[in-house]
Amino acid sequence: METFLIRALQLILSLSLLVVIHEGGHFLAAKLFKVKVEKFYIFFDPWFALFRWKPKKSETEYGIGWLPLGGYVKIAGMIDESMDTEQMKQPAQPWEFRSKPAWQRLIIMVAGVVMNFLLALFIYSMILFHWGDSYVSLQDMSMGMKFNETAQRIGFQDGDILLKADDKPLERLNADMLRAIADARTVTVSRNGEEKEIYMPEISLLDMAKETPAFVDMYIPNVIDSVIPGMPFSQAGLQKGDKVVNINGNSVNSWNSFLQQLSDIKDEAQGKGLKEAALSVVYDRNGVMDTVSMKTDSLFMVGVSPKIPDYKVTKLNYGFLSSFPAGITLGVNTLKGYVNDMKYVFTKEGAKSLGGFGTIGSIFPKAWDWERFWSMSAFLSIILAFMNILPIPALDGGHVFFLLYEIIARRKPSDKFLEYAQITGMVLLLLLLFWANLNDILRFLF
Repeated sequence: METFLIRALQLILSLSLLVVIHEGGHFLAAKLFKVKVEKFYIFFDPWFALFRWKPKKSETEYGIGWLPLGGYVKIAGMIDESMDTEQMKQPAQPWEFRSKPAWQRLIIMVAGVVMNFLLALFIYSMILFHWGDSYVSLQDMSMGMKFNETAQRIGFQDGDILLKADDKPLERLNADMLRAIADARTVTVSRNGEEKEIYMPEISLLDMAKETPAFVDMYIPNVIDSVIPGMPFSQAGLQKGDKVVNINGNSVNSWNSFLQQLSDIKDEAQGKGLKEAALSVVYDRNGVMDTVSMKTDSLFMVGVSPKIPDYKVTKLNYGFLSSFPAGITLGVNTLKGYVNDMKYVFTKEGAKSLGGFGTIGSIFPKAWDWERFWSMSAFLSIILAFMNILPIPALDGGHVFFLLYEIIARRKPSDKFLEYAQITGMVLLLLLLFWANLNDILRFLF
């Protein structure tokens, strides 16, 4: 419950910030062109609001709604989320959105997206300024990588050190590395001191990312570093420095495969309705093999941890001014990666992988971590900016699309057409929201 509350609080805080900045962009642009803003709300307020306040001599009511699906500013003379069609039947007033030139209306509509993207760049810059950038270079992982069966069928071998995807150097173990491998025609690795080229078949990044065990991960030796007293491995007599080489008749050649074997045993036992499982473990102590038998505990924990390779950490520090170009580069590359991955949304597997608030909340850490919080907020701000600029009615991009049509064709779509387009877009978005959150529920249940 504590983990859920921490993640929920981070999600609400992050979304609130992003909504305020996004709607603040529309608000400031509207004020710039003297357009009346009637409401500024965080979250939606159908039927009632949790909080509302209208300062004296202000034309804008500020508030917090109860439905956490975004937020809105109600701009006078515009068909938007409020669906205030009665206002549109009245004669146009000089302070209304519809009375302003198309270029001013265009700026008002793109201002929210621009603010979200600028916020992401600023957050990334400040993360680099405050915390710097630390990572272990793939080339410094001298024990190489651990590859799953799919990767090995392609031609990778455990211990390969990743060098290049086509002509692009591979620097660190992250989503960008996996994306580069998926898009490459050849991947260059260092194997036993020699460079080898591996020819890549057509492979989906989505399929790679979903595989268990992972397509590629850091190789961790199958050597025990610590044993928790009172737990199964400790009770069986295993010690620090022992090497696990076999579990229940299955060979273990790395800590990666050790964890996978335990996971398979757990799944098999739970499939039979068992709360624990019997283990037969072969281990190597100073070149002498021995076998012990034990049972996992009720949570299928065994109480050991590995000896993580002590690789050199590359640390990049940034001054205040130098953090901005680095933050901009990071933000732009993040956007490029996200746009590139959008093609998978329109596949069958991509539709199944869509997630709602549960999925978004799960990307935040279990314990409060400001660096991770700000990093996830920047990423969500980029997603919000990109999704909002898509030419879908009810989104900013839909309004922008019709405004561009007006500028090019020199005639404005009718209010009735815009009203129907807004309704259609809202229905589509609600269906998408329902589908994404249904996926979350199904994943939780099954």
